[in-house]
Amino acid sequence: MKKLIVLVLCSANAIMINAQKKYEFLSPPKFNDADLSKTKSLLDENAPAEILYKSAYFMVDASTGNLHKRYYYRVKIYDKDKAEDWLNLEIPIYNVGTNRESLGKFKAFTYNLENGNTVPLKVEKSSQYKSKENKYVTLTKFAFPSVKNGSILEYQYEIVSPFRFMIPEVLIESDTPSLNTEYVLDTPINMAYNVNYTGGISPKYKEVEERNLYGSQYKTFRFAFENLKGFKTEKFVRNDRNFRTKISAELNSTNFGELKLYSSSWDQIGKRLYESDDFGGELKRTKLAKENMPAGVSEMKSDFEKANAIFSYVQKTFTWNKDKGIYTEDGIKKLLETKVGNAAEINLFLVMMLREAGLKADPLVISTVENGLINLVSPNISNMNFVLASINIDNQLHIYDATSKQSSLDEIPLKNWNQFGILVTKEKTLQIQMSNIKSSNTFLTVNGKINDDGSISGTYSDRDTGAYAMYVKDSYDDNAEKYKKQYKENFSMDFTDIDSKVLENGDFESSMKFSSMNLIDRVGKKMIINPMLFLNKSSNEFDQTEVRQYPIDFGSPITKVKKITLEIPEGYVIEEMPKEKRIVTEDKEIAYTYSVEQKGNKLEVTATTKVSSSDYPKEYYPAFKQIWGVASKFENQVISLVKK
Repeated sequence: MKKLIVLVLCSANAIMINAQKKYEFLSPPKFNDADLSKTKSLLDENAPAEILYKSAYFMVDASTGNLHKRYYYRVKIYDKDKAEDWLNLEIPIYNVGTNRESLGKFKAFTYNLENGNTVPLKVEKSSQYKSKENKYVTLTKFAFPSVKNGSILEYQYEIVSPFRFMIPEVLIESDTPSLNTEYVLDTPINMAYNVNYTGGISPKYKEVEERNLYGSQYKTFRFAFENLKGFKTEKFVRNDRNFRTKISAELNSTNFGELKLYSSSWDQIGKRLYESDDFGGELKRTKLAKENMPAGVSEMKSDFEKANAIFSYVQKTFTWNKDKGIYTEDGIKKLLETKVGNAAEINLFLVMMLREAGLKADPLVISTVENGLINLVSPNISNMNFVLASINIDNQLHIYDATSKQSSLDEIPLKNWNQFGILVTKEKTLQIQMSNIKSSNTFLTVNGKINDDGSISGTYSDRDTGAYAMYVKDSYDDNAEKYKKQYKENFSMDFTDIDSKVLENGDFESSMKFSSMNLIDRVGKKMIINPMLFLNKSSNEFDQTEVRQYPIDFGSPITKVKKITLEIPEGYVIEEMPKEKRIVTEDKEIAYTYSVEQKGNKLEVTATTKVSSSDYPKEYYPAFKQIWGVASKFENQVISLVKK
């Protein structure tokens, strides 16, 4: 990694704001009929929606200890076809054992302007339905009725929760611009919370103080923001949530006559994991590992040979059910019976097997890319959602992930490369920097023939290796037909006989036939053609005109090779060969080559792009922009075929 991106843990008291006027928290502005007549946002005239008011309110009840979570949204819709995320909403309800959340005080309306009058339409409770996401989460879903351009959507609800240790994270910067956003956390004075404030936007109004609320003494944290523009996304950022302004909180201590600390160190977290029946308890079941050890492992001479043999056995024998999590759900004994399990069950069993073979193996607990970065400053187990297996050979740490059928030693899915992991050994817990140094390659190969009628036909193959192969395989598994359809859509070509599969070495390849009448222009007796055919870089992906704000993240070093072999028809010669090009940065990090060679009646064109690291600081953006621009220029050269 070229530059670490560090999340900053800020004390709420450290945010210095000079309030210019009194702001009334938890006082929604009165519904304004004039808002129904608005045709565009003044913050962003192209925004499909705008938040008129957003309130996230959390209160820990001093008498019951329950956490009350109240949300209130009022949203103006300008273009409903581009604001679909607001039209259908989901409310997650968490249940763990006997601890269950409950949903109450739900209200939702669609407001429309009809004949100059404001007409509200209520979302009826009967239109809600529930869907079980997993054993811990149930989603309550509902859709707003009669939404059209100009509608205002308003909803509010309350969740009563026994889970007071962690206050849900609230995203202050969303894709939708907001006129008014507020965050309120009220906690009893004898319950102290750490407030985690990350991001670059400071609140316009702030109140952090002790006061009498709800008949008791409370500590209150109140932040309000006005006129927030929508967050601007950038290409090559795998999870931009890491860079948005957001607020969360966690219980630090309680004092009910006796001080009790809840804030953790990573060592305390490791200790609790090993004490858990669903983590450390499973690792103690060594008999299961001994009974299932693959034959011949004990006779193998090298540690790598033993480790790879055990990994191959676990990888091929068990199937991941797509459930993440750092704790086992049904247990490893059940995994051995059904051959199906969650990430913790499969990779903890792999750790057990490696240990049984005499190898130094430990669980590596991580947060996947979609889950966000681990907050190293504020250790908390809720930050993590996946378990990998690690081995230490010759003082070098190596990583396995047996949930993927294509992974291998230090070759794991892209979603698992997320800067840091927490290595949980029996003795101590360590923060590990995770940097993907193995290149993921893409080979695009065309064998084409120019026919007498001016058409071109041939074969095309697209092969990915390493972490990219795993990523593509996941996309294929999600929707095979949609995956195949993208070739026709991306290249506007009539592809047939598309065959996609995993090769024996773990690569993922799609091969197909093509035919086109649109790749050649005839000018008199000449045929004008771009020898890159449909693989030319038609645009510069690094086309951002504004100053780059965030790091450039590919997830993996990459090498992309495009090779086109074109058979020239008999009786034709190439009037002038394309120019070749090689460009490379001074530090050899980024390189591009465009080469051309004629062999008899065949023309070979090869374009190779190599990026040596998985991620780069934003200062590299101009270099990428320049090289991608050069590539686009050279890959759009044409040749003239002249009849003798």
